[in-house]
Amino acid sequence: MTTERAALRSEILARRAAFVAGLPQSVRNLAFRVLPTPVLAQIPEGARISVYHSMGSEAPTANLLEFLHERGFKLCLPRLGESIKVDMEFAEWAPGDVLVPGQMRIPQPAPQAATVVPDIVLTPMVGFDKALNRIGHGAGYYDRAFAKMPNARRIGIAWSCQMVDALPIEPWDMPLDMVITEAQIFTRERA
Repeated sequence: MTTERAALRSEILARRAAFVAGLPQSVRNLAFRVLPTPVLAQIPEGARISVYHSMGSEAPTANLLEFLHERGFKLCLPRLGESIKVDMEFAEWAPGDVLVPGQMRIPQPAPQAATVVPDIVLTPMVGFDKALNRIGHGAGYYDRAFAKMPNARRIGIAWSCQMVDALPIEPWDMPLDMVITEAQIFTRERA
């Protein structure tokens, strides 16, 4: 990890924490409860959608899980291995299924949950730029997963304060197709 990326990551995380702390509770309760209609219209019926379990000041996803399940989409969650060297996989999940603590105590499907390939990946991030490049926490899980699933649609979920003009990108960084914030939807045409 370069010093520039590490400093930018720290700056965006601090900005995000301050932004979320300053939001009225009513705004926090309403943000990201549903996918906006223009986004939902682009998701094929019956698609398998990966949703992350948000933590801390990340854009909240708990309501999205329920919203998508109620509309008949098949859900899956990321599942991390025992070490940072083991790639992330996606495992089937539905409301009520058991979750177990994974790396960094992030809730994830139990080991017996079937591994699947999502059509849509709702993606967490530290920050994003106008070209829809994304910077995460630095472990590379999502970039490696995206490289293995080039046809999966990559949709970032973030607060508007996480946007920067430009990110320093590396050759392995995979841009997003779309980013949804509480204020706007950003899209990028695939090459």
